[in-house]
Amino acid sequence: MADRKILLIGCVAAAALLASGGLYLAGRGGDQFAGCGGSAVAGGMDAFGTDFTLTRQDGQRVTAEQVFDKPSLLYFGYTSCPDVCPMDSARNAEAAALLAEQGKDVQTVFVTVDPKRDTPEVVADFTSLFPGDMIGLTGTDEEIAAVNKGWRNYYKANDAEDGEYYLVDHMTNTYLVLPGNRTVDFFNRDTPPEVMAERVGCFVDALG
Repeated sequence: MADRKILLIGCVAAAALLASGGLYLAGRGGDQFAGCGGSAVAGGMDAFGTDFTLTRQDGQRVTAEQVFDKPSLLYFGYTSCPDVCPMDSARNAEAAALLAEQGKDVQTVFVTVDPKRDTPEVVADFTSLFPGDMIGLTGTDEEIAAVNKGWRNYYKANDAEDGEYYLVDHMTNTYLVLPGNRTVDFFNRDTPPEVMAERVGCFVDALG
C-alpha cells in the first residue's frame, strides 16, 4: 500500500513538472522574437524608451511615432565628439547598409547629448557625413534630458570652465527600436557591423 502511495505521488509530481514545462515552452513560443539573440539587461528591454517630441535636422518637430516608423538603430552622441561618435555612427550606417543589401529597411537615428551647441543646422552637417539618410534630432535641454532618461543614457557636459570648447561624457550604446517605439536590443561599441546586421536582421525577419 505504501509503495502504491509513493508511486502515485511520483506520478502526480511528474505530471506537474511536465505541465509547468509545457507552459514555459508555450510562453516562449508566444514571443515572436524568441529566436533572436539579444543583450541581457536587468529588468528587460521593455523598461527602455519614452515618447518624445524633438527637432529634426531640417527644423521640423517630430514625435517618436514619426521617427520610429521602421526598425531603427538609435545612438546618443554629439557632433563635436572628437572620435567615438563619428566612429560609432559610421559603424551603425555600415550595419544598415549591410541590411539594405539583404532587402531589409533599417534606418539610423542620432540624438544629441549637447543641445546647447548642436542646433538643427549643426546636426544636419554631421548626419550628412554618413550614408543612408541618418535622422538627426536635437531639442531643448529639458527635452534632451527626458529622452536620455527614457533610454537610461548617462551624459554630462564638462562646460563649467569653458562654455564653448568642451567634451561631453556619455554612454555609447546603440539601441534597436522597432515601430511602435519598442526597444528590443542594444549593442555596445565593440560590436562589429556584421554582428549587428545579423542580430537586427533576425528581428526584422520576425516582424514579417
